[in-house]
Amino acid sequence: MRVFVTGATGYVGSAVVRELMDAGHQVLGLVRSDAAADSLKQTGAAVHRGDLTDLDSLRAGAADADGVVHAAFNNVGPDTDFAASCRIELDAVGALGEALAGSDRPLVVTSGTGFLPQGRLATEEDAADPQSFLAIRSGMEGLALSFAARGVRVSLLRLAPSVHSDADKRGFLPTLVRIARSTGVSAYPGEGANRWPGVHCLDAARLYRLALESAPAGSRLHAVGEEGVPLREIAEVIGRHLGVPTVSLTGEQAEQHFDWIAHFVTLDNPTSNALTRQRLGWNPVHPALIPDLEAGHYFQA
Repeated sequence: MRVFVTGATGYVGSAVVRELMDAGHQVLGLVRSDAAADSLKQTGAAVHRGDLTDLDSLRAGAADADGVVHAAFNNVGPDTDFAASCRIELDAVGALGEALAGSDRPLVVTSGTGFLPQGRLATEEDAADPQSFLAIRSGMEGLALSFAARGVRVSLLRLAPSVHSDADKRGFLPTLVRIARSTGVSAYPGEGANRWPGVHCLDAARLYRLALESAPAGSRLHAVGEEGVPLREIAEVIGRHLGVPTVSLTGEQAEQHFDWIAHFVTLDNPTSNALTRQRLGWNPVHPALIPDLEAGHYFQA
């Protein structure tokens, strides 16, 4: 299969490219810079120039492929305009879906578990919680799934908040490590009982491939290796490795300490992967979040 991949040189996207090529697929990767093009060429993938705002480029890439994996999103960070990123994503998903309409070709769209209902085990059947601070992104899910009725074998792949591995340099775990190192404490909100699901990046990449190859139209899939890890456990591992105290913070203290990731740190987002396993035979085999954190690579300066 010839697969058009957005975000092909990103953290998750590059793992997806390797997974697809190792399985015998051809990859056409979207890139927006010469450096990214050179990096992608070294993998043996073909280069397609453009970005998420270039809708004509997205349509052309999708039209030139047997299937599409949409793994690109403007980075979430202290300087990111999240609302603007969501609008760009919505337009990009619409362009990709329109290009594939009526073809029965697969479209795998990246989403997240973070805007699912909080405080209980969320399943693949759950829609986004309209009260979530991330709900602004949930319209993309509805748009993507609408293409199932228009002859696109579309599936939503919801990533856990922590997609961890030794290649993770800018995600939430390295951010927590940087904050603990700079402040001298490893903190958690309240009792630290709120939970993050996690998934190893290589397990997530395999799920993208399985979704591309065989997910039924309209599927919601959860790239979750474990249902939920208490934030206190994460903070304790970080504190031990850095040799700093682990402390609890009140709501206001946590907001100041964690800055732009404060909302994410307070998520209580336990998430099931049972239906995903059942539908696609996906079984995570790489290290879980705490063992991966304990391995030490997140603490190398």
